[in-house]
Amino acid sequence: MPAISTNDFKTGIALALDNGLFTVVEFQHVKPGKGGAFVRSKLRNVRTGAVLDRTFNAGVKVEQAILDKRDMQFLYSDGTDYVFMDTDTYDQMTVPPTALGDAVDYLVESMVAMIATYNDEIVQVELPASVELEIGETEPGIQGDRVSGARKPATLVTGKVIQVPLFVVTGEKVKVETQITDYITRV
Repeated sequence: MPAISTNDFKTGIALALDNGLFTVVEFQHVKPGKGGAFVRSKLRNVRTGAVLDRTFNAGVKVEQAILDKRDMQFLYSDGTDYVFMDTDTYDQMTVPPTALGDAVDYLVESMVAMIATYNDEIVQVELPASVELEIGETEPGIQGDRVSGARKPATLVTGKVIQVPLFVVTGEKVKVETQITDYITRV
């Protein structure tokens, strides 16, 4: 793995540190009046999503992790695993649900996701910011219940339960924000 200097940090760069694989969220070079310069950084654990603050001395070498990011199209679920196809080479890859994490809640056939691998291990799945999914089941809105902003639970075809406005019915397509799992609008 290539080693880079802390002076060469850029947002989004991946680092292989002692306690895991991290991406740089933000960084700041600090040169105090006394003492040596240092780099204050916020790092996000690629596997868990936890953010930590870490300070490095300026010029220290750290291992850069090279992530292989590819656009992969979700084909189908074979019961236990999920099958993806590389959109460039048409190679198929079987992925266990544990590697996908929360992305499983939004996957529908033909959806394209960015899959990042490190040493042939899937470390990150990036979905589009919003996806269009069909409501699989929800209770009908009660006549006369017109409280401003009232919501009810609805189950998507993927099995994920979200809160939607009272006027949304079973079978409708809705746009859902994948980062915070929130209803955006009807489609």
